[in-house]
Amino acid sequence: MGVNSGSGHGSLGRLPSYLFRPYRGNEDHGAMAAVRLGCAGRDGIDARSVVEGVPTAAEIAEASAKLDDPSENQVLVEHNGDIVGYVTIRWWQERDGTWLYLHRGSLLPEHRWAGIGSDMVNWAESRIRRLVQQHGTARTAVFGANAMVSEEDSTELLLELGYRRVFSLVELELADLRRLPEHNGQLPAGIRVGAVEPTSYHAAWKTVVDSYANVAFTEKWTFESFLATADPTCWRAAWDEDRMAGVALCSIRRHDPTVGEVEELSVRAESRRLGLGRALLLDGLRSLREHGAETARLYTGTANPHRSYDLYESVGFRRQNEYVRYRKPIDV
Repeated sequence: MGVNSGSGHGSLGRLPSYLFRPYRGNEDHGAMAAVRLGCAGRDGIDARSVVEGVPTAAEIAEASAKLDDPSENQVLVEHNGDIVGYVTIRWWQERDGTWLYLHRGSLLPEHRWAGIGSDMVNWAESRIRRLVQQHGTARTAVFGANAMVSEEDSTELLLELGYRRVFSLVELELADLRRLPEHNGQLPAGIRVGAVEPTSYHAAWKTVVDSYANVAFTEKWTFESFLATADPTCWRAAWDEDRMAGVALCSIRRHDPTVGEVEELSVRAESRRLGLGRALLLDGLRSLREHGAETARLYTGTANPHRSYDLYESVGFRRQNEYVRYRKPIDV
């Protein structure tokens, strides 16, 4: 496709008016945000989503700063000097040892179906192959790509290029935190619900990690990375005597304090079906409301074995969008 030599950037042979060039830092963030905003209507993107919304330039700058070598792993597409799309590559290891190399691209609707989308995926796959060789992960590495159900163009393109759906996430919203149902307060003897103090952070992390022990396609989550993003103001936990039995990790969205998020709701296997999940959820939602949130969001896997949908919908959450995760073998 004319972009895979040298650094992997350059003009596209079949479409000379388009140029792939490396990310240049602060000068690009505004244009990248404009691309995402320009895609929102066609792709049905929910601006308030906690999974994937419409990021501001500041949020894109923050995300780019977390990339490994962003000038090599983030490429922009120019057309007659204007930025019309971009692709980002990230990677991580999952609990089963799989190395997932995820590429995510955005292209303004008026530039689709001229071959640019395919070229963006081809660039990402070529770059990922080089990364896999550098990292020595070929034995367990796979390509990954994401698309919402409402992103019909991306979905069609990924399927045409050999990607297959492996699982999906569903986002739910509770539109009005003023209308929370009451909890009857009845919990088994010896169980209490309260805030999470610093001395219990490790127990909270372990409770969440253990709940994913048999769940496929989950990223490894170290205690250090847990601490790096910890925001315990609205965390709630349930204790059975002196042992943590469950946890609700809730937080206020930094870029929109009217929105609260239930990041994790986990109850240990031996403590399920005792009403702890509902008690923790309601307590966490009340805490979000007390700290200024007006609505709440969360997401969960469609293959969730614990029927969490029933619980979430029973307190007023309603489904918003579905986010599909695609994968494809890497032929290194």
